[in-house]
Amino acid sequence: MNRDSEMSEMLLSRLRDFMDRHVYPNELAYRETLESAQNRFQSSGLIDELKGLAIKEGLWNLFIHVEYGHYSENGGMTNLEYAPLAEEMGRVLWSPEIFNCNAPDTGNMEVLMKYGTPAQQETWLEPLLKGEIRSSYAMTEPDVASSDATNIQLRIEQDGDEWVLNGRKWFITGAMHENNQLLIVMGKTDPDNPDRHRQQSQVLVPRETSGITLVRPLTTLGYDDAPFGHAEILFENVRVPLENILLGPGRGFEIAQGRLGPGRIHHCMRLIGSAQRALELACIRVTNRSVFGKLLSENQSIREDISKSFSDIAMARLLVRETCRKMDRHGARQARDLIAASKTRVPLLVQEVLDRCIQIHGAGGLTADYFMAEAFNYARWCRQADGPDQVHHMALGKQVISRYA
Repeated sequence: MNRDSEMSEMLLSRLRDFMDRHVYPNELAYRETLESAQNRFQSSGLIDELKGLAIKEGLWNLFIHVEYGHYSENGGMTNLEYAPLAEEMGRVLWSPEIFNCNAPDTGNMEVLMKYGTPAQQETWLEPLLKGEIRSSYAMTEPDVASSDATNIQLRIEQDGDEWVLNGRKWFITGAMHENNQLLIVMGKTDPDNPDRHRQQSQVLVPRETSGITLVRPLTTLGYDDAPFGHAEILFENVRVPLENILLGPGRGFEIAQGRLGPGRIHHCMRLIGSAQRALELACIRVTNRSVFGKLLSENQSIREDISKSFSDIAMARLLVRETCRKMDRHGARQARDLIAASKTRVPLLVQEVLDRCIQIHGAGGLTADYFMAEAFNYARWCRQADGPDQVHHMALGKQVISRYA
């Protein structure tokens, strides 16, 4: 047995056992706690309790890549090793936080591992690795087509020994969480640079810095995604020290490319878990409901929906695993073709699976009695998050044509 399968299978067995003992039995309690909270964006005592158990059982920071294995108790994992674990977490949408494997914090921790100075890592990475704070990645803006990252307009200007930020961001995931203490903000420090990809920089901005206004929480298909949420944020003369810049002026686009590739695949991994669970629930449903004198499972159309869903999940899983292999062997940059293919196909396939399973559950499938409606929302916004599908299709199509023409 090779390392990929040995480590992954061992941790997957422990993770499944943890989910069976501690997560699935608490789904109703979690929802009731969230619905009754005066502040939906505050920490949950239940989550904090489960985090402690996860740490004790060695199921913490599983996302850390082997390249940065010194940050992990188990020495880090390859993308291929992590894929089945992320898939398992995706079966319950709020569970990744229990294992400190939730977006956007995983991506932000990777940014700090790759590009942060020792001082930045001590201040921000260490508490993030411990799960003591939360963070956000502020890139998207409401007034420009942010699918082209060179369009962003937030200004980052030097004034003495400080950077001054002015602009507006939105759909900033995690910004509503009461434990959010860090915003990684992308803006323009050199808007007149003839190289459009050297105009941007990224700076670390403490969440409570003067001049930051949380304008409003935003919803996606009616879901506020509490307790993390998505916020619109206004920056008005926000000042941070010069040493808060990441990597250096003009390196913002480079950082964004380095961050978003792995993050896209992590979303795909989790989505497959959502689809797999929905299929399992649908199979149980159709063997327990009768219409017109026979079980739903005996209807040809139902069997076709189950068959299509099984095949779609298998295709999505194989595509993600192949993407992981290429990333592990050649790096994210060389695997950008398969990353784009996964990013554009997996959320759509999962969305279609969830839609079928919702239909099988009748009107109940649209309610919070089942997890599928919220999972459908997750799949749908993943087609916009980290760059809309159209941009990735455009880039992938260009790449494939140049390869074979």
